[in-house]
Amino acid sequence: MSTDEDYVYDEDSGEWLPASELAAKQAAESTVEVRDAVGNLLADGDQVTLIKDLDVKGAGRTLKQGTLIKSIRLTGDAQEIDCKFEGIKGLVLRAEFVKKR
Repeated sequence: MSTDEDYVYDEDSGEWLPASELAAKQAAESTVEVRDAVGNLLADGDQVTLIKDLDVKGAGRTLKQGTLIKSIRLTGDAQEIDCKFEGIKGLVLRAEFVKKR
């Protein structure tokens, strides 16, 4: 059984691994889990509801508790989610203030 795949030395484990396996391992380690206020796992495209009133800096308005935010995007930060909301550009919310719908 012969394969043409390159092997790469993994510094963490001290083993030689196929390049594709090492890349998959590193991708899994770099994945950040984002959880809402009650512990639900959030993903890109989820809908969330605000659990408290939030003053939006720079927009001069308040988003009320119960406001539905559609189609969130994860930012790579464990506590921040990127959102679009009518009339507010570049809205970033902390995951601790939302609940998955």
